[in-house]
Amino acid sequence: MFLTAVCIMLTVVMAVYVLWFYQGSYQEEGNGETYDRYYMMITQDNKSSFWQSVYQGASERAREENVYVDWLGNDQFRNYSVEEQMQVAIASGVDGIIVTASESEEMTALIDQAAAEGIPVVTLYGDNTQSARCSFVGVGSYNLGREYGRQAVKIVQDRHAFTTDLGITVLYDGEKAIAMKQEIGLGTIDRPARVTLLVNAYAKGLDQNILYSGIQEAIEQERGDTVIELSLRSVDDTNDFSVEESIRDIFMEGDIPDVLICLNELNTTCAYQAVVDYNRVGTVSILGHYISDTILNAIDRNVIYATIDIDTAQMGGFCIDALQEYHDLGYTSQYFTADISLVSKDNVDAYLEREEAQDDE
Repeated sequence: MFLTAVCIMLTVVMAVYVLWFYQGSYQEEGNGETYDRYYMMITQDNKSSFWQSVYQGASERAREENVYVDWLGNDQFRNYSVEEQMQVAIASGVDGIIVTASESEEMTALIDQAAAEGIPVVTLYGDNTQSARCSFVGVGSYNLGREYGRQAVKIVQDRHAFTTDLGITVLYDGEKAIAMKQEIGLGTIDRPARVTLLVNAYAKGLDQNILYSGIQEAIEQERGDTVIELSLRSVDDTNDFSVEESIRDIFMEGDIPDVLICLNELNTTCAYQAVVDYNRVGTVSILGHYISDTILNAIDRNVIYATIDIDTAQMGGFCIDALQEYHDLGYTSQYFTADISLVSKDNVDAYLEREEAQDDE
């Protein structure tokens, strides 16, 4: 235990030294400009286009406030956990921290330590409600869940509605459908539609539970006589390979869901690839998350049904606003909620044109 503690201390000290050197060089990289404050952004995933876009939004807003925001998403800190990066940020004495938090006790202690040392902490996308964080920036989990639930019902009803020889339209299943099938002698009754929500196996936050409740309530209100079974499926997000394996395991089993709801960009991309590889296009519908080129093209080709677009620039900007307000006023809003919108086959062309125009620039 002593050796382990020593190794951890040496790791943190070395990281602080690297950060100190890195922090000291940012003025030279910024054409010699002097900034009023130095903030640090910490995320678990430093490769996804989602977090890159959030950081870009934060950077643009920070420049307007004469603030420098650093992101420990570079190769120097690639093998450090979020908690280890938090230790580095605290030891470096930054002016503010933006972190994708969890409800773990370790994260609570680190945020409280930062606050005790006069460093305000904004939790981003993942919250820690028990800590002394000054604000949380994310999306409305309940409203997001309701949108996913409404779209899941629409998928099931659109796909499984059929018209009998007598001209009667029957929705997939449910008491009314059962009675109609028996009355007109259609034989066996189909199984209920299956909707599966992919969740982080190691998440301890309340966000996933709130989102699940939103999905559940929307399905109950919107389904009518259609019978829909909602379930959770844990995804091991230790690394990209484990995510891919977790999702592929779903397609290796007998009861493959009709609708897969994904809560991040990586899960969406892996689910899309699995649907193609296992020849399930048209039988498994994907409700995705975020709008990478891969996801948008998959929607255009009718492989992904729809995805939720989050205003990442707004989200990044809110993080800077919260820290600035806290420094200037001593307090800030407890919650900042970024806007969301649905991207489907109906409006994906506009998104593709926008992405193509940005690439040309």
